[in-house]
Amino acid sequence: MSSHDGKDLYVNARRIAIAGCTGAVGRSLLQLIEERVFPTSELRLMASARSAGTAVTALGRTTVVEDLATADFTGTDIAFFSAGTAVSAQWAAKAAAAGALVVDNTNAFRMDLDSPLVVPQVNGALLAERPVSGIVANPNCSTIPLVRLLQPMHEAYGLRRVTAATYQAASGGGQSGIEELRAGSRNVLEGWPAAAERFPEPLAFNVVPAIDRFQDDGSTLEERKMRQESRRILELPSLDLTATCVRVPVENGHSEAVVVDCEHPVTAAGLTELFAAQPEVEVWTDRVPTPRTVTARPDHVHVGRVRVDPEQPTRALFWLVADNLRIGAALNALQIAERAVEEGIV
Repeated sequence: MSSHDGKDLYVNARRIAIAGCTGAVGRSLLQLIEERVFPTSELRLMASARSAGTAVTALGRTTVVEDLATADFTGTDIAFFSAGTAVSAQWAAKAAAAGALVVDNTNAFRMDLDSPLVVPQVNGALLAERPVSGIVANPNCSTIPLVRLLQPMHEAYGLRRVTAATYQAASGGGQSGIEELRAGSRNVLEGWPAAAERFPEPLAFNVVPAIDRFQDDGSTLEERKMRQESRRILELPSLDLTATCVRVPVENGHSEAVVVDCEHPVTAAGLTELFAAQPEVEVWTDRVPTPRTVTARPDHVHVGRVRVDPEQPTRALFWLVADNLRIGAALNALQIAERAVEEGIV
């Protein structure tokens, strides 16, 4: 049945569950399912006990949120998890054991060899077979747009070294991150101190070079994720990739400044043409993309300042911006599901 009005018929419409439906990513996923008319015959929404019983209007219907702790996934075709790593670690495998194909948006299964880590535009062929675990991992919000550009670069020029600095929005910290930025900004403007609960330092009118936990080597888990996930997705286990991940006072939209040392010489014109030929990638030449300017096309990776180091012809530099709630999370998850349906594994 149609996810809009129940009148249009879809072949093999799927029964969908969303765990973490009340969070920023869950809300974006609901919006995208409706926008992309994903064939949905049944929708179940799940969250923590404090949100259970809440009525949510989506896809032309009102659905009561279930308590994830007591949910039975029997009969569910696809289960999206966006409720945090600890929740996925506890419940995702149980949903898969009940027969659902789980698309997990946390760090719980990204390095699990039985759970493919998928960006459909890069390695969607992995979805030709149902995963051994029944779980497909959705990569990190900064990794997804980056590998979508690195993959064609590797094919054309060869990758030798990648250095990235990220400028990540408050929404990467969920709905609570957005609310903390808004409240902190109001406080600062009114002469009061800004609080820091979701982030290690107040984010309002500030930048914070610390995302996720610090590791023994001084890097953060976010930076380690970008290296490990990029290597796995690109099937380049020894790729030299380093990142410095910074939280910035932007509500939504992650940006990255990227330097790529290639095996072969690069030209700015050739790289611009290469990026423009990729699906859902928009190259900016007359202006620079920013989190504000890309909102009109939030389902595209936006690239600007494409250039080559005049002293190093094998060194390319570019700036990218992507909607982290959509491309970096919900859209990639839904495109995984779309590809899984296309491949017939669900």
